[in-house]
Amino acid sequence: MSDGFTSRILPSVASPITHHPSPITVNRPPLLVIVGPTAVGKSQVAVHLARALGTEVLTADSRQVYRGMDIGMDKPTPEERQGVPHRLIDLVGPDEPFNVGEHRRRALVEIERLHRADLLPLVVGGTGLYVRALLRGLCEGPQADWSFRRQLEGEAREQGPDSLHRRLACVDPVSAARLHPRDLVKIVRALEVQHLLGRPLSEVHRGHGFAEAPFSPLVIGLIRDREALYRRVNERVDAQLAKGLLEETRRLLAQGYGRQLGSMKGLGYRQMAGYLAGEYDFQEAVRRLKRDTRHFAKRQLTWFRKEPAIEWLLVEEHETSASVAARIEGLVRGFLSGPAGKNSGIPVASGAAVPAALTR
Repeated sequence: MSDGFTSRILPSVASPITHHPSPITVNRPPLLVIVGPTAVGKSQVAVHLARALGTEVLTADSRQVYRGMDIGMDKPTPEERQGVPHRLIDLVGPDEPFNVGEHRRRALVEIERLHRADLLPLVVGGTGLYVRALLRGLCEGPQADWSFRRQLEGEAREQGPDSLHRRLACVDPVSAARLHPRDLVKIVRALEVQHLLGRPLSEVHRGHGFAEAPFSPLVIGLIRDREALYRRVNERVDAQLAKGLLEETRRLLAQGYGRQLGSMKGLGYRQMAGYLAGEYDFQEAVRRLKRDTRHFAKRQLTWFRKEPAIEWLLVEEHETSASVAARIEGLVRGFLSGPAGKNSGIPVASGAAVPAALTR
């Protein structure tokens, strides 16, 4: 095995990265993970970082797996990728099923490939469940009962999605408390597990423990001041509209991808489809999209605050993506040469230090 990324970033170390003498990475292969809320700037930072490290981006985003849904899913364009390969995007059609288990299986293949090439895998995304499954394992649960799912989906259409959330609260209050009342996919799955196993999904998760540890991860969380983050959310929506979000939604609907699909219920498409259906005017659609995106960012931060061992970096208002990437590269140097975050010379905060104002 030739000297790879390790010898390039740490010239004094001749060993390949998978056999690095660090007490952190000697027994388990290393993994670099960048997380944070939508609009914080992960994608731009990731491109600079991947170029500096000579590696590829592995996307952990449940929305970017759908082909033909580019503007609404905010995929980086070929120009924005600057030649950096981006994996785990454009995997399935808008009407095809996809779940965390499938993402994990594909991600593990990509991670192993990069390790074999002496490259440090760089996982980037805001879907917390995808990241958790990679780092701590996955509780697969029973196979889908499609007949029962269709029954629940019919109930949701007739009585509204809130009816399923109320039903879940009766049989699994723990799961109901952590799920948004309109997160139909996860609510249906929780009810399905209860139906098939006779015990709540939250109990199944407790039994699993999510205690697997296949990697030695360095997990970096990017955050911004709340006002700055929300301003970026609004600017992102304006940019998506300028790029043709409305036209993209109209095209998808014309191709037969109905509003009932999980992919079409995503941010952007849901609000534009409502406008196209005449349920409200365009200004209201934009207002809803900006509001819902802000709420989504808050839910992401709430999730990540509960995840262990995230080192948070506060991105300053006028800081460039390149400078943030350089800060993270310094953390990587410290990580590969010793205990995570030590000797890097870059101050970081523990997961508990995420500003509470960002999650209110």
